[in-house]
Amino acid sequence: MQSNHRGEIALRQNAALVSEQNHYHLNAGERWYVAQTLATRESHAENQLRRQGFQTFLPQQLKNVKHARKLMQVRRAVFPGYVFVAVDVQRHRWRSINGTFGVSCLIMAGERPLPVPQGIVERLVDYLDERGLCRLDRDLVEGQSVRVTSGPFSDLIGRLASLDDKGRVRVLLEMLGGQVMTTLDRASLEAV
Repeated sequence: MQSNHRGEIALRQNAALVSEQNHYHLNAGERWYVAQTLATRESHAENQLRRQGFQTFLPQQLKNVKHARKLMQVRRAVFPGYVFVAVDVQRHRWRSINGTFGVSCLIMAGERPLPVPQGIVERLVDYLDERGLCRLDRDLVEGQSVRVTSGPFSDLIGRLASLDDKGRVRVLLEMLGGQVMTTLDRASLEAV
């Protein structure tokens, strides 16, 4: 009986994820554009754009942050200072985006907004997990060169030695003129 209940929960979570991914489907004539936001105001800008009827996408990931001597995990934008906006420039009043609270400006090419190359946002949407977080680490394989994205070893390059099913990885880091084996959280790595 209990395993059936777990199966139902898993089905609901998968349905929610599929619904979330379908939410980012573009209508005819729409393209993804990038709006530059004010510093640390990505979520605020996204909410304001949605209130105006624009479809938005703000990819987020978990970051480790130290505050008051405590280490906390918080949601942060994958691209700090930017949010994606779906717009049909022939139909929508896209100039209103520049006047939105939290938005600095749309990224432009001359007099027109510059569209994001097709497939970029769609690929990021594919990387969303069940919590709506962008998991850029999902394609990691053993032997691959990786960069540490958070924690005390941030920005160090190493080679991925092993992966386990609990989200932990062993990485051979190059530091202090030698190589050091360490265990890290899988989410704190990205492929180089």
